[in-house]
Order: sequence, then structure tokens, then C-alpha cells
Amino acid sequence: MTNRVNRFKESVESVSGHCIVTTDVTDALNRIIADLKPKRIARSDDAPNAQDIFGYDVGISTAQAAIAETGTLVLDSTCERHRLVSLVPPVHIAVVNASSIVETLGDALALLQKKEISPAITFITGPSRTADIELTLAIGVHGPQELYVIVDGSK
Repeated sequence: MTNRVNRFKESVESVSGHCIVTTDVTDALNRIIADLKPKRIARSDDAPNAQDIFGYDVGISTAQAAIAETGTLVLDSTCERHRLVSLVPPVHIAVVNASSIVETLGDALALLQKKEISPAITFITGPSRTADIELTLAIGVHGPQELYVIVDGSK
């Protein structure tokens, strides 16, 4: 594992996310799903309509980049058919290629500027969290309560 991948994994876990580095994405995904036992799973490439997404337990997407420094995922709306799968279900599972992990936010922004800017870029750092309710930290209020990241080390 490269230092960048290790740093990314540590950063994801430091913000209460789960991170698996593997060369067998299918096996890792199957293990996560077996542990979660969800009733309904939405994938970004064949996601349900916006109204129905609220009835799903897990959303699965890819990430076009990731930031090692912060454990942040970068989802480009031109590549993800339906970004709501990363925002609405209580569990989000994201797959990112190890080669797409950059060191800093500046590196990620430079990478995004190399092509036509997407109408929407989503940056995700850990499960949803807020402290605006009487300054008490609450997880999953404005998005997923759990985040699993699978880093594909085969590419």
C-alpha cells in the first residue's frame, strides 16, 4: 500500500468512516452487505427516482477522486448518474480507485479543472454530522449515518 492510500484510510477512519483497501472489490462489497443485511440497495448507475430513494437502506456509488489529507471523497455528477444514493440512504458505500487518491484539496481541485467543470461536485468526509442542535454532535441528521469506502488497489 502506498503512503497516500494509508493516509487516506487513516483519515476516513478518523472521521468515523470505515475503509477497506483491497484488490477484490466484489468480495469486500459482498462482506459489507452481508454484515448490514439491507432490504433495499440503490446503485448510482441504476438508481430509483428521487422520491423512491428514501425507501432504500444502502446507496452504492463510485468516487472519481479522494483526498488523503482529510479522507474526503469527490463525486462528480457527470460521472455519477444519481448522486442522491450518496446522500439519502442511511448507509453509503463508495468505491474509489487507489490511483485516484490525491494528497490535498488543492490537488483534487486541480484534477477537476483538467476537464470541463461538472454542474455539481459532492465532497463527502465521513458520515453526515452536525452540531447545530444545542451544540451537541449528531450523526446522520443531514445524510448517511454510516460511510464505507472500498479502495480498489488493483488499478
